[in-house]
Amino acid sequence: MWPFLFLSLWIGILPACSKPKLKSPDERVPVTVAVAQMRDVPLQIRVIGSVQAISTVAIRAQVGGQLTEVHFREGQDVRRGQPLFSIDSRPFQSALASAEANLARDQAQLRNAESEASRYAGLVKKDYVTGEEYEKITTGAEAARAVVAADRAAIENVRLQLAYCDIRSPIDGRTGSLQFQAGNLIRPNDTNPLVTILQVAPIYVDFSIPEAQLADLRARGLGDVPVTASPQGGGKRVDDGRLTFVDNAVDTATGTIHLKATFPNQDRSLWPGQFVNVAMTLSSRANSVLIPSQAVQAGQKGQYVYVVKDGGSVEMRPVSVFRTIDQESIIDHGVAAGESVVTDGQLRLTPKSKVDIKGRA
Repeated sequence: MWPFLFLSLWIGILPACSKPKLKSPDERVPVTVAVAQMRDVPLQIRVIGSVQAISTVAIRAQVGGQLTEVHFREGQDVRRGQPLFSIDSRPFQSALASAEANLARDQAQLRNAESEASRYAGLVKKDYVTGEEYEKITTGAEAARAVVAADRAAIENVRLQLAYCDIRSPIDGRTGSLQFQAGNLIRPNDTNPLVTILQVAPIYVDFSIPEAQLADLRARGLGDVPVTASPQGGGKRVDDGRLTFVDNAVDTATGTIHLKATFPNQDRSLWPGQFVNVAMTLSSRANSVLIPSQAVQAGQKGQYVYVVKDGGSVEMRPVSVFRTIDQESIIDHGVAAGESVVTDGQLRLTPKSKVDIKGRA
């Protein structure tokens, strides 16, 4: 009988041990909260764009010869009119001296021809020479004038070629890789440029927006629209610019329209070929209530937040989110400025929970 009694007592004790421990009504849920802020919020179109140089100039020689000197270092900033290359000018100086000598010879012949024409003009009036002889002399004088004019044109051509031996920068910009060194023999209009110069201040940011947002842009006005650029990996904006180009047609293949913004880029924060986050501000929404986006939860009846009340209680409150910008949500209604909302720990909350604030976002 004793074994039977002991077994009965053991079976009775087991259900009592397996009952779950009841949650204490005074237990508080640790949470992190943030205070809803009110401020003016810019309404922006955000896309990814690429940085492009406003001007790209490939420097090529217009005359052939030996490259005698390079006046810059590759990767250096250059100014408009700054010397870049010098080509051996001695062959062109020799050609110029020869052309000037030809001009002097032909000018002497022209003076002689004009003197004969003047003398024959008096003789033909006195019938000392025939009209045919006089015409022959005047024709020779006109031919001499044409030869002198051709000599002057030849001199100008040689002087132009001589000027081409001194290659200068046509724009302010930054040089790229140097393709030829001093001592190389170069050809005029070669396929490979001597160097390429990019204008980097000011600079373009090239981007496209969806066709659906074109109406918002036109309502804002196409001129003087502020645009900011920031690193693609995230971070503060690197420069402020203005919208300066709107394409004249929508790309039917992509459903987007092509835009360009111009940035001063004085500190060289934007670099050609770089991808950046572009934010184009169309308007500003005044007195907007903002909360961290992680405070907004999604339920069967829509979006909601937990608002912390006096005494540590919480209220599950439905909200309407107008837009999310940079991990902040603009609230149309449901939360007032100054109220505290739960940003972490919502999964353990119920409308009857009380909270213990462990931190503030």
